[in-house]
Amino acid sequence: MKFGHFDDANKEYVIETPKTPYPWINYLGSENFFGLVSNTGGGYCFYRDARLRRLTRYRYNNIPLDNGGRYYYIHDQGDYWTPGWMPVKRDLDFYECRHGLGYTSITGERNDLRVKQLQFVPLGVTGEVHQLTVSNVSDAPKDVKLFSFVEFCLWNANDDMTNFQRNLSTGEVEIKGSVIYHKTEYRERRDHYSFFSVNTEVDGFDTDRDSFLGAYNGLDTPAVVAEGKSANSVASGWSPIASHGINISLQPGEEKTFVFVLGYIENPEEEKWESPGVINKTRAQAMIDQFATDEGVDKAMAELASYWDGLLSKYTLTAPDDKLNRMVNIWNPYQCMVTFNMSRSASYFESGIGRGMGFRDSNQDLLGFVHQIPERARERIIDIASTQFEDGSAYHQYQPLTKKGNNEVGSGFNDDPLWLILGTAAYIKESGDYSILDEQVPFDSNPDNTATLFEHLKRSFFHVIHNLGPHGLPLIGRADWNDCLNLNCFSKEPGESFQTTANIEGRVAESVFIAGLFVFVGPDYVELCKRRGLHEEAEQAQAHIESMRKTTLEHGFDGDWFLRAYDHYGNKIGSKENDEGKIFIEPQGFCVMAGIGVEEGLAAKALQSVEEHLETDYGIILQTPPYSKYYLNLGEISSYPPGYKENAGIFCHNNPWIMIAETVLGNGDRAFELYRKIAPAYLEEISEIHRMEPYVYAQMIAGRDAVRHGEAKNSWLTGTAAWNYIAITQSILGIQADFDGLRIDPCIPKDWNGFSIVREFRGNTFNIAISNPNGVSKGVASLTVDGKALEGNTIPVSGSGGTYQVEVVLG
Repeated sequence: MKFGHFDDANKEYVIETPKTPYPWINYLGSENFFGLVSNTGGGYCFYRDARLRRLTRYRYNNIPLDNGGRYYYIHDQGDYWTPGWMPVKRDLDFYECRHGLGYTSITGERNDLRVKQLQFVPLGVTGEVHQLTVSNVSDAPKDVKLFSFVEFCLWNANDDMTNFQRNLSTGEVEIKGSVIYHKTEYRERRDHYSFFSVNTEVDGFDTDRDSFLGAYNGLDTPAVVAEGKSANSVASGWSPIASHGINISLQPGEEKTFVFVLGYIENPEEEKWESPGVINKTRAQAMIDQFATDEGVDKAMAELASYWDGLLSKYTLTAPDDKLNRMVNIWNPYQCMVTFNMSRSASYFESGIGRGMGFRDSNQDLLGFVHQIPERARERIIDIASTQFEDGSAYHQYQPLTKKGNNEVGSGFNDDPLWLILGTAAYIKESGDYSILDEQVPFDSNPDNTATLFEHLKRSFFHVIHNLGPHGLPLIGRADWNDCLNLNCFSKEPGESFQTTANIEGRVAESVFIAGLFVFVGPDYVELCKRRGLHEEAEQAQAHIESMRKTTLEHGFDGDWFLRAYDHYGNKIGSKENDEGKIFIEPQGFCVMAGIGVEEGLAAKALQSVEEHLETDYGIILQTPPYSKYYLNLGEISSYPPGYKENAGIFCHNNPWIMIAETVLGNGDRAFELYRKIAPAYLEEISEIHRMEPYVYAQMIAGRDAVRHGEAKNSWLTGTAAWNYIAITQSILGIQADFDGLRIDPCIPKDWNGFSIVREFRGNTFNIAISNPNGVSKGVASLTVDGKALEGNTIPVSGSGGTYQVEVVLG
């Protein structure tokens, strides 16, 4: 069942009913200011950090679920409603939500009044712009009243749950003309405030929530809206809001447009005050003036569209499959940019309060967006590396506002360091910028203790070598990629964090996954050594890689598949010897991606085992059989009911590892078959089962052992976005940035006749036409650039800034 449709020409998903199976959201903003908005107008916004600089309040775990947002109420002769349906939930004669790239428009119509609500964050602006168009589509005049509404939350959002008694006494506002300023705590240590403005004179206002709603009322029954008259309330403590009351008269066929700006302002300490107790509004007024007219809004929207067109033009596919085109050209790269901006911090499943930017997560996210904005990838790499410790280990997360390691989430996840090598190599392959390796980067954010980025990479590499267990495999530490496989935790306390509780330093529990990751990432480190003239170090590193490859085959293969790990007691995990959790997906993917066991035929056996034991109609589950009870020696993975999350759920993040592994063996049909199983555009027809947005990936789909097999959770912010983008664009379609140029190595279904790709790379544009006359999956028979044949399958980069015609014939 579908709840909308793709509008590929406008790069939008059009939702045709507000009653989607779950709130279907979009993200606004691409630089420092961000917003989340659902198809019914719910959500919130923040400056850089959803915990420390959140402008508007949002209540997770609310009933109804998506309750709270930037709302506009219409009062029409006693009847009141909202164009997004929520929160009033009056039936609408027409409804449509269009989620586009960095903007959302919601249109509602009732009683011949149509209201279109456009929301976006303009480039270079620290605020949201809302353009509201009110149209009289009847043949009689109409007099209606419009009420805006936002609820402020510009304090540490964690206080909403832990110290809200303080907030009830600190709320302060200023009202000047049509602008409502929220200055809670500005009197003391804050250098920032927020405001909500409209570009017309108002007939009333409210800044006190209780006055606006009325005693015991919710957002669905605000007293001011029901009465049709603002209370002109001024907040003093309690819960500050901003609401404008505007009386509107419309002739038949007439429409009027209003521009609201919800902004964030920082003032230097010496410029905080206009006069004693009165905030300096100069910067706010400048933002308001920028959008005082519809022309200002139109200009900003055009700039935003141009920005996204520029990003998406870096890789453009033309293939006979519309669903594939829209995933590769629009929605997958768009989601990759959102995950770059957000990491795992702020979604409808992550509150933005408890998590920051992940060390591992952000390096993986780099892979999906580095071709779009390599200069921002460079900045991100430096930020990530700056939180690393001298021994090569790292904080698991850092806060985006301070860029310092997040102690609350801890460290000791032994796969983390290797991802820094992978992210840095991806950046250099894309940009050709080796100078990043010479950047002086702090350890533990200490500017007095720095080393080159290359030294950081060296310590990342040798952190593995210095932490090997009894079999010579890498020690797992707190956990590896699977944060829930806690082999050194042994937690018995209810509610205790599996990731931050005391960790047993037994130096026995080992990870076969990290071994595969090491062999996969290691060659990039070796190549960087060689290009710096460090040939002895390169040979030493290569010897460690070969030793790990041999050790993995000797101690990490279980006959038909790769083991997952050894636990604290040295017992096998992910083995046919286990009653539960016999086989895991992660090592099958990464070990084969690394080429381990390919020559020996063991890689093929491992992937056959994945198909036989782990594959379902909705994707590949993480392990099987699921754990039926809590195992002290395994930790959080066994705390979930069977079929959910890490306990035999379909973790979409690691499904593309199997797709990529299949291309290593040349199995193009199999790789694309697996791609289609979890790509959201291919799941649109079963939205009533999948529930999440049909335009972006979810982190998890319930596995076959779950009550609701096929139901997704945790959409948007997931490494699934980057890895699926890598799988389809680089491994299946086969266009890969490499140190010396652009490598062409498709692995496609045999019945594909061909496709074309436009790829911008290091200032050049390559128009690549790939034909498959012989019906093969893999192998480049010939490659020509502007009619000249090339040896091999790598196009060298001249840096001329030209456009080149590339012809590729598979065979």
